[in-house]
Amino acid sequence: MQPPALPSRRSPRVWMGLAAFVSVAGASSAIAAADGFDARMAEAMTRMHHAMMLPPSGDPDRDFAAMMIPHHQGAIDMAKVQLQYGKDPRLRRLAQGIIVEQAQEIAVMQQILDEAPATHPQGHPQ
Repeated sequence: MQPPALPSRRSPRVWMGLAAFVSVAGASSAIAAADGFDARMAEAMTRMHHAMMLPPSGDPDRDFAAMMIPHHQGAIDMAKVQLQYGKDPRLRRLAQGIIVEQAQEIAVMQQILDEAPATHPQGHPQ
């Protein structure tokens, strides 16, 4: 007695049609996601991480401020995306506060960087 044929065996034509359907469905959702919340957040984080990757100057204070400015700007960028897409009023208020507070902190750190001359890693002014 032979076992019954498995119902999962389908012709190559059926599999090709199914693959084409999945491909089109995936592409349309990828296009929607490329313009949406996830893509905008990923862009903000990528910009932030890239801008934070600075070579050490040898001055911990200067390095801290120079790296924290893009970190705070990333928080501002992400908060703006939240305001564009988010609906929760508590998170929207939080995002608005992040924008104000982080901008103020960026201004303080930038002022400190502008006041202090940059130094080489050996500690000599440039």
